[in-house]
Amino acid sequence: MQREYITKKICCALGLAAFAGLLGFFADKSGKAEADPVMAKQVSADTPGWMLHTEEPVTLDWYVNYSWFKNEWGNNLVSEKITEETGVDVNFITPSGNEVEKLNALIASDSLPDILTIGWWESQLDEMIEKDMIYPLNELADKYDLYFWKVSDPDTVNWYTKEDGNIYYYPNSSCTAKDLEEHENIASNETFLVRKDIYEAIGSPDMTTPEGFSAAVKKAVEMFPEVDGKPLIPIGAHVFTNQGNVSFDNYLMDFLAVPWEKDGKLYDRYTDPDYLNWLKTFRQLGAEGYLADDIFIDQRSQMEEKLADGQYFCMLYQYTDMLAQQKSLYANHPERIYMAVDGPKNSNGDDPTLPTTGINGWTVTMISKNCKYPDRAIQFIDYLMSEHGQKLTYLGVEGEMYEMVDGKPVLNKEVDELLNSDWTKYNKLYGADNTYWMLQDNIMQLQWKSDAPEPISQLEKWTYPYVVYNGQYDSILPTDSKEANADEKITLLWSETLPKLLLAPSDERFDAIMQDFITMRDTYGYADLIEKKTELWQQAKEKLGME
Repeated sequence: MQREYITKKICCALGLAAFAGLLGFFADKSGKAEADPVMAKQVSADTPGWMLHTEEPVTLDWYVNYSWFKNEWGNNLVSEKITEETGVDVNFITPSGNEVEKLNALIASDSLPDILTIGWWESQLDEMIEKDMIYPLNELADKYDLYFWKVSDPDTVNWYTKEDGNIYYYPNSSCTAKDLEEHENIASNETFLVRKDIYEAIGSPDMTTPEGFSAAVKKAVEMFPEVDGKPLIPIGAHVFTNQGNVSFDNYLMDFLAVPWEKDGKLYDRYTDPDYLNWLKTFRQLGAEGYLADDIFIDQRSQMEEKLADGQYFCMLYQYTDMLAQQKSLYANHPERIYMAVDGPKNSNGDDPTLPTTGINGWTVTMISKNCKYPDRAIQFIDYLMSEHGQKLTYLGVEGEMYEMVDGKPVLNKEVDELLNSDWTKYNKLYGADNTYWMLQDNIMQLQWKSDAPEPISQLEKWTYPYVVYNGQYDSILPTDSKEANADEKITLLWSETLPKLLLAPSDERFDAIMQDFITMRDTYGYADLIEKKTELWQQAKEKLGME
């Protein structure tokens, strides 16, 4: 369903056509680029800014703060079409190593690229605002493209507007509680996956209890010790990072329906009895040799290779991160595809509570004050946020990649086949299916959504009954505050503690390690941190209109 947009009526004293060629730029004394103020008189809420330009194409440097992001611009149909329509070419920049170090280096050297996309939770966001390094989007919109107010979501704008009245960045994949109420086909990314052929061969066992889970893992290894001469990895997981491992912390907690709050206070999910009991189950499996070394050391690229071979038996995993491998398996080894089934549950047998993205979204995109063409940058962002841009980045080029039939998009046969067999090749040739996800609007895109092929559809639809809204708990602590410093220390401490818990030689040693963690986090200021997060949570509920 298309979103409702704010409209602003602006009377322009001068005609657009008469001034389309007067868009010059000059540098101020600080060396920052500044657009010609004449441009401010040309904008209209009803005319997208990207339609105004007749000048030569420009190139914008776009920093994406993920080392795994390898997509290119200009060599596929979608990016070529976008450049044709906007006159904007894109040069992607990504970190080759540690993302935090790269972003900090860019800030320290005042060398931020034109556009940046980073996680909404990153502490550098406030730093860049305080150092006056990024433009308020509202100011750029009012000067150069009032169309922003038409394509942005008012709730999202309100949520991200700072105390100074400015909105400095805009999210992708943002979802509100209202969106969840209005749509029945909003999925969570979190799934418990099993390799279908192995799971069925061992009798499709109940894996919702610690006892059933352990028995299933052991039987899988007994019956299928190898995959193409390589050892079966009994239990897979996301990569271990300096924040922990989402498979063994957040995802496991969500499958166990561990609450976020109790009696009006934030709940300590890390000490929940059901959670600790399941961690001990994994510890016991590890002590018996069922936690492979691979899961503690593999990075994403290595995991993708093993997923493509079907080397894992089961895993708590974000299914959207393995779609390319699932499609490859379906094309080459269809018996090895992964399926979503009921996974770990709490001692009451409650259903999982699986989150979708909240109003914060996933990442946020902003425009640096180093930007050479700030007017073109805001207009380019607005293009991607618009229904036209969303349709193009999601479906592709109409007529060349799909046709509209009875109001519904139908992919061309060769495009559909490649999309569902080799996403990497599809990406390079076509570049749709949110290859350029930095401003994707999942809710808007639902109007064009069709059922995915079975190996993908099953993973997605399995989550529908269990999706909940948790956006009110996504708090951003004030930069350099004592609470933010405590949170950073505690998060790092957890990342060091979690592997120790899983590798502990006994439950007694597990308990000792966990107690050390609790004691140490208290010395870091855990009580003050929870008090501040509770305050932010209450403010978020009020801002979101939640009881």
